[in-house]
This record gives sequence, structure tokens and C-alpha cells, in this order.
Amino acid sequence: MSKYLSKHLRHQPERIGITLDDSGWVDIGTLLAAAAAHGFRFTRAELDHVVAANDKQRFTVDGDRIRANQGHSVTVDLRLPPAVPPAYLHHGTVARHLPAIRAEGLRPMNRHAVHLSPDRETATRVGARRGRPVVLSVDSGAMHRDGHVFHVSANGVWLTAAVPARYLRFPAPH
Repeated sequence: MSKYLSKHLRHQPERIGITLDDSGWVDIGTLLAAAAAHGFRFTRAELDHVVAANDKQRFTVDGDRIRANQGHSVTVDLRLPPAVPPAYLHHGTVARHLPAIRAEGLRPMNRHAVHLSPDRETATRVGARRGRPVVLSVDSGAMHRDGHVFHVSANGVWLTAAVPARYLRFPAPH
């Protein structure tokens, strides 16, 4: 169910006929009805369980509304205030992406922001989804001092528009 919710609350709400408001929220009753009409039935209790049990805390429920915490490819404004990041954040990737990252830095690709992790362990898990993980350190303190803006989502993921290569620390080759 988490993958289903991610797909429709972050990337393709129109596929099941729902419309996210400008902050990414949708009425839970509308979501349940739309999912059922498209052959994916679940109850409010099941939804609440998935939201509460999701290891990455990808979703937030506020009363009768739900939204994804970050990672949208559709246009939304999560209205997250700017935040001062820790000195270093981390990004998990795989080795095949390193040449492009060295040349261009980290770009949001099809998302609205680059996602950064507060710790190496989380970044390792993120990178491991696509193969053997490589963890890059981001000198987020220097980026912030140089005027780059950061936001932190409800589940602790740090967001920024892009990370120029000069702020990245690459692991030593093995």
C-alpha cells in the first residue's frame, strides 16, 4: 500500500482521478473512493496503520487529509520554512552515477528538490535501493553560509534545490 500511496500522492494523482491541493493534501475519503474505483480497496484503519508503521514516515495525516512528506514530481508547495542544516548531510547513491555527480553535482532530476539524509546510515539505506551504496557527504554548513536554502520535511529528510559538486565529499576509491 505504501508504494501505491507514493505513486498517487507524489507522482500520478490524476491516474486514479484525485487532485492534490497546492500543498499536496487530498481528502482521505476522496482517496479511499478513488482507489476503490480503480480496484485497490483499503480502509481508513489500514491507511492509518500504513502511515504509522512506514519506516520512512513518508506520509502525514492531518484530520481527514493526507499528503506525502516529500519526493513529489507533481507541482506542490509543501510550505516548509527555511531551516539551518547541520554542518554535514549525506546522500546515498551508487557508483555508476558518480561521474555525472562529479561533473554536475546533485540535481533533483524528476523531483522538486535534492533529498539529503541527516546520517550516513539512512543515506546507506537509500543508496542500497539501487545497488551497492556509495555515501557522499555534503558540506551543508558551507552551502548554507553561501546562501543555499534548506528545508527539512516532517520525516527528517533535508531538501535543497541542488548541490554543486564543490560541496560534495566523495569517498576514497577502494
